[in-house]
Amino acid sequence: MDTTTALRTFTDFFADRGHRLISGGTLIPPDDDPVLYVTAGMHPLTPYLLGEPHPAGRRLAGVQRCLRTTDLDEIGDATHLTVFQMLGSWSLGDYDGRQSLRWGLELIRDGFGLDPGRLHATAFGGDGQTGPDTAAIETWSQLGLPVELTTADNWWSNGPTGPCGPDSEIFVWTGDEPPSGTPGTDGRWMELWNHVTMIFRRHEDGRLEPLRQRSVDTGMGLERLMMVLQEQPTVFGTDLFEPWMSVLPALWPSPERQLRLVCDHLRSAVVVAGDGVRPSATGRGYVLRRLVRRALTELWQEDGSRTLADLPPVLVPGTLDWFGQPAEPVAVTGVLLAEERRFGLLLARGRSVLQRLYPTGQLTENDYRYLHETHGLPREVVAGLAAQR
Repeated sequence: MDTTTALRTFTDFFADRGHRLISGGTLIPPDDDPVLYVTAGMHPLTPYLLGEPHPAGRRLAGVQRCLRTTDLDEIGDATHLTVFQMLGSWSLGDYDGRQSLRWGLELIRDGFGLDPGRLHATAFGGDGQTGPDTAAIETWSQLGLPVELTTADNWWSNGPTGPCGPDSEIFVWTGDEPPSGTPGTDGRWMELWNHVTMIFRRHEDGRLEPLRQRSVDTGMGLERLMMVLQEQPTVFGTDLFEPWMSVLPALWPSPERQLRLVCDHLRSAVVVAGDGVRPSATGRGYVLRRLVRRALTELWQEDGSRTLADLPPVLVPGTLDWFGQPAEPVAVTGVLLAEERRFGLLLARGRSVLQRLYPTGQLTENDYRYLHETHGLPREVVAGLAAQR
């Protein structure tokens, strides 16, 4: 099943069950949201999950692009990405978590054709404040799916305060052998689809207040879904990444994990710049700057002459088009190349300063602080240069 067919299967399934399809928006969250970027499909819907009526009704579904920096150190493995697309469905005070789980299994089994024998569920087992998620536990038992109980891993919160509740997750087996163990004991179980029943609002003092409107929020990573449906060992083997991964290995031969990181970071940088962000020393712009510079650091470790100017011209407009961004491809490419030039000049200056002031390459915390405050050299740049000596 290709990605276009999978998306249509998802949207048709929920449309047939009374859900209005909403279009995904920018990575930039609303002004009153404390996060830098949209990290989940529910972010744009927070007011409606708290009870405000949505103009499209109480049953919604759609696809939202998301960005997460919490997994940056894991980029390059089989499943983690910086920018990704989240398939979501929402019940705003309509049906309950039991119905969401039943539909979830139905779509995965009958719509996408996955063998239920490859599936495993997890559910909230209770903690000091609330009891176990008996609704999810009973539902999975009725549906014949094994379920593992956890605490923190199956409790979802929109930050330290705000809407929260028990989260039941569907995992899929990705190993070559028959399934074994549980998601908590074997890493070959891959998290696929989360179903959150939002029933509380957490206050600053940690107190949980029941919400007047009980809602359901689900999220499933499109790239992980396609990895399973297309029987690929990594998300980078799917048709979503084919435009990039079909050219990068020949253009910049590198170790596999390094190549995945470069692909993820450059593709993510295109999407972030496509939403109007520009590189800077703080905030959203720093995330974009870090993505570009991390990719360049990996590329220049192998060959210092490599340049983003060598990227095939179809990659940027193709990526912007897939994510539905109206940005001008030439402008986005210009952002990447300008940041490459700045980074190259910074590295050249950094090498000169280090050679002059620290010929041994041994630096203390005070040295790092001095180089940043006096010479404008970020710690990660200095550490990378020192490691090359």
